[in-house]
Amino acid sequence: MKSTKLFKFAILAAMVAVTVFANSCKKQENTIDTPKGEVAGLVTDELGTPIIDVEVTIKGTELKAITAVDGSYSIKEVPMTKQTVEFKKDGYATSSATITAASFKENKATVNVKMLISGCKITGKCLDAKNGNVGMKGVNVSLNAGAKTTTTDDEGVYVFEDLTIDDYTLLFTMAGCVDVEKKVSKEQFTGDFVVTVEDVRMGAKEILPGATAEDLKLVDIWHYNEYRGGKNGDDYPHFDWSTDFMGTFTSWYGWWEEQNEGTTLQIRNSEADGHWKNPADHEHFDSYLAGRKTITEDNCIMSIKMRTHACSEDAPAHWGVMVIDLSEAEPEAELVGNIIESYNESYSNPDHRFDLSKYIGKEVVIAIGIYRWETGDYWKQLVLRRITFAKELPSEWGYLPGEAVPGLDGDYKMTMEMVRSTMPVTEVSEFIGISPDPRVDEDGPQMYRDAYKNWRKAGHFAAWWSCMPVHKDNEPFAGEGFIVKTNGGGTPVSTTAPQSYFYAKFAIAAGHNTLELNARNFSSENPTYFKVTAITEKGEVEALTPKTSVGEAAADGCWKFCHEDGGADNPEGYAKFTYDLSSFNGQNVVIALAVFKGEDNGDENKLCIYNVVIK
Repeated sequence: MKSTKLFKFAILAAMVAVTVFANSCKKQENTIDTPKGEVAGLVTDELGTPIIDVEVTIKGTELKAITAVDGSYSIKEVPMTKQTVEFKKDGYATSSATITAASFKENKATVNVKMLISGCKITGKCLDAKNGNVGMKGVNVSLNAGAKTTTTDDEGVYVFEDLTIDDYTLLFTMAGCVDVEKKVSKEQFTGDFVVTVEDVRMGAKEILPGATAEDLKLVDIWHYNEYRGGKNGDDYPHFDWSTDFMGTFTSWYGWWEEQNEGTTLQIRNSEADGHWKNPADHEHFDSYLAGRKTITEDNCIMSIKMRTHACSEDAPAHWGVMVIDLSEAEPEAELVGNIIESYNESYSNPDHRFDLSKYIGKEVVIAIGIYRWETGDYWKQLVLRRITFAKELPSEWGYLPGEAVPGLDGDYKMTMEMVRSTMPVTEVSEFIGISPDPRVDEDGPQMYRDAYKNWRKAGHFAAWWSCMPVHKDNEPFAGEGFIVKTNGGGTPVSTTAPQSYFYAKFAIAAGHNTLELNARNFSSENPTYFKVTAITEKGEVEALTPKTSVGEAAADGCWKFCHEDGGADNPEGYAKFTYDLSSFNGQNVVIALAVFKGEDNGDENKLCIYNVVIK
């Protein structure tokens, strides 16, 4: 019995040994039979830029690699079976790829991947339009219909992080405010992949880009019926560098330049400022000029003389004119006519015509603007040479058409329509003649822009009075003051036909019925002849006599004087001329300040204005 049990145990042990050996042989055989190869490739972002330091792993193993500077990687000894290759790096969405035995060609599987940048950011600021545009807290900001949401902080700032490069729509909502929508295109994610959205103003609807109804109530008043831009000498002196002061306006939105050919609206297209990839917009201006204007029967036809830069028949500039009636309960920007396509490299003739007669009797906001017609690197320029308001279009380079003012020499080029429809200057009562910013950029397109743009804010004479260079240009930047002058020798003598003049309209009343002119000339022998003329809206004309101890009366209401004293450091040295306007109390009166060639002395005769004061 004992031997039988031992025999059975021996057989059982042998069977176990065989099984273990068989299993061991099977495991060894499988390891030997699984071939190994290389997995390699390139890792780039969605823009095709190589990505360094990406961790590449064969999922479920310890096999890994790190991408080099050129985005390349290589992992060897990878079993040539079904595997998952995973790619990870901070700032990018994790990516993976599946390979099989068939992926290996000559023992190598090539796996190239594009990783989505997830470190993109969209940020911006919401402002309270009803409270001085301070930062507005608690505005709800939704990204792509609620895919992500956030609220603005105490400063009105919002941020969306860890985004991929894509098109996004942002919706801004706040109780009691009109919803605002902004769009961000994938092309805007460049450089550091941060897109800063233009400020969003809540509490008031933007009627024009960057401007609510409250903003538009504060734009420049266009007091006069003609404005000229640029600094070329076309039809000298009517269109000349020293007579074209459109660049003194302050209500420009977007980009603009004072160029030789005209004051120029431009598409915002700076790569550094993030404008390069701005999306196309066929409804809203990209850059524009805005102004307030009272429309009457005398000035209801607006005209624009313009040209373009960087345009062609196949790629024109798109521009137009919009009008906003702020008296409406819900003001809207209304396009006058159609969007215009222009590619002319010479000035338009006739000028473009815009009928404003539906607004007669109203003060409206007028905006002239250019559209970004295409997304991407898009660059167009709209050059404004002249803006006019009259009953009809002016001739190519001519003065405003209309009925001549009775009692004025025809060389004044002033019409009754101009007298009646010019808007009174009420914003400023002292007008300086010395430029507050004498800088002149001698490098081309920016010439005079820096100086001009501060004139209106400073109350400069030439920014607030209208220039009429009938026969002679001006000297805007003389150190002693603004110079209105005559031609030199050989010029016909006249005390009725001005060489050049400026005019403005004022509401005359008690406490606002005295005009004071402080001025000088530059000769002790050759006098300057000038005249101050009042013109009522009925066409009554009166040459005014100054109260002064300097100079003497001349023919036809002119005054002549020699006085070389006065300068920026000697304001008391100027001659003082005082005019009593009290006989015009209760009336709106045009005041014209003109210089004349009173005698043939062979010299330019100059009136150098230090200031003009209405008090």
